[in-house]
Amino acid sequence: MVLGTQSQLVCSGCRNLLLYPVGASSVCCAVCNAVTAVPPPGTEMAQLVCGGCHTLLMYIRGATSVQCSCCHTVNLALEANQVAHVNCGNCRMLLMYQYGARSVKCAVCNFVTTVGVSTS
Repeated sequence: MVLGTQSQLVCSGCRNLLLYPVGASSVCCAVCNAVTAVPPPGTEMAQLVCGGCHTLLMYIRGATSVQCSCCHTVNLALEANQVAHVNCGNCRMLLMYQYGARSVKCAVCNFVTTVGVSTS
């Protein structure tokens, strides 16, 4: 038996990651029975973690913002070339921030780390 290609999306009900065969138009979640529509073929999807509740969100690539269906936080959806990373100056947590920002506040310890400034 040859298995077909599978893809994935986030359940619109319980936010679990669902696997489905390519070509399906919708997927029924085995956990909560919610039916989630599959994006049209060729639609590039991206993922981000909600800054409010840390839920994995999937969205159509190219969107500039994504509202979380769990906590309603509006998250900026930045492309890989628009973000940079730095470790928090206090707790060392890896932080992601928009390229060009002068500082970033850690969501774990609330420390503000200055970025983009040479210390030499």
